[in-house]
Amino acid sequence: METFTEFKPLVDNPYFLQQREKALNQLDINTIDAPIKEIIKDFSNLPYCFTLQSCYGHFLYNNQKNSKNIESLPESNNIYNVEYRIAYIALCNQNNEQGRILLQKLKKIPSIDPEYIQFGCADWFWKRQVNSYALQVEPQRYKKEDKITVNFQEALHIEKVRNKFFRRIEKIIDR
Repeated sequence: METFTEFKPLVDNPYFLQQREKALNQLDINTIDAPIKEIIKDFSNLPYCFTLQSCYGHFLYNNQKNSKNIESLPESNNIYNVEYRIAYIALCNQNNEQGRILLQKLKKIPSIDPEYIQFGCADWFWKRQVNSYALQVEPQRYKKEDKITVNFQEALHIEKVRNKFFRRIEKIIDR
């Protein structure tokens, strides 16, 4: 995310419930990348948070130019560079006990691979919606970019990290 910043503490937000209701009414689950639809639905069922945006993360290479590609990277000796479009979930939390507990759990996700997962805020989300946070899968050196080009071996690593990232989020929501 081009405006990714460090974590900001929760603040009081007397409009959270109205903002949540509005966001849920505007949510079109059919626009969500298929592999993470259930995650977004599950977040929608938590009364102390709601999602703002999300992306599964997409890999473009050689003749695969579909910007919504969700296929796994193929085994290949002919792919040298891959354009990676960031995987992330941006959400808003309520400043209450359940919201704080969720944030503490989400803060641990970067431990999967701290060089490739960040948890923090995005200034433009925070300006629109206080208490908004972003979890993203992106090489640390590019953490402020929405899309990057990496070599094939690094793309394979990013894909593995992305898959672990979303599995961990699923486990957190299921608890």
